[in-house]
Amino acid sequence: MMSREFLVTRLARATDDARLSTPFGLLTDYCGAYAYLVARYDMVSDQRLDNVLTSNWPFDLVRQIDEELHASYHRSNEFEKCLASLQPAFAFFPNDAVLPEGVSRQYCSLLFNAGRSRYILLFLMPDNTAHSSQRVMEAGLLAGYILSMRTARKVQMDRDMDLTERELECIYWIAEGKTSDEIAMILGISKNTINNYITSVMRKTATKNRSEAIAYAVRNNLV
Repeated sequence: MMSREFLVTRLARATDDARLSTPFGLLTDYCGAYAYLVARYDMVSDQRLDNVLTSNWPFDLVRQIDEELHASYHRSNEFEKCLASLQPAFAFFPNDAVLPEGVSRQYCSLLFNAGRSRYILLFLMPDNTAHSSQRVMEAGLLAGYILSMRTARKVQMDRDMDLTERELECIYWIAEGKTSDEIAMILGISKNTINNYITSVMRKTATKNRSEAIAYAVRNNLV
């Protein structure tokens, strides 16, 4: 079975992977589970499956468990949800649920927090295997860290991508085919200032030249 040290090393390498499937696949292997599902548990709505962040469960089971999550969310109060945090819980699928071969009818769930949001992590477990609650708790802690890091990275990216009004004006006039000298005359500021704005635009949009910056602006409806 995967050691904690090996897991942490692998997760550190997976931090730049845009897919949530990579780190949660590692957590699944660490717990000796068959498959994982992660869903938001603080904004359950009638949209149901919109709450699921990532999963490799069979779709019919995802739909079935999402209905159960929706019901259980409304059955428990906020105090009970807090008490349940990082406490592995085990439940059974109904008899009519169709499970993959070799998968136990009992599944494991665990609530955890990441920033201000609450999530639920669920594991399908292989049949006739021992379940380690300690490993599931550790997986929940690491899951919170993974989602917190990704949220922080997204916030930073969103902040970096915010263009000022002047930068938007510059990219608009570049798209219109104007030179820096012409834009400087239009906006009534120096050519050097215009070039600084354009450099800032390229940095924020991760583009290498004006043509790429224009293409980015068009794709994102900025001009």
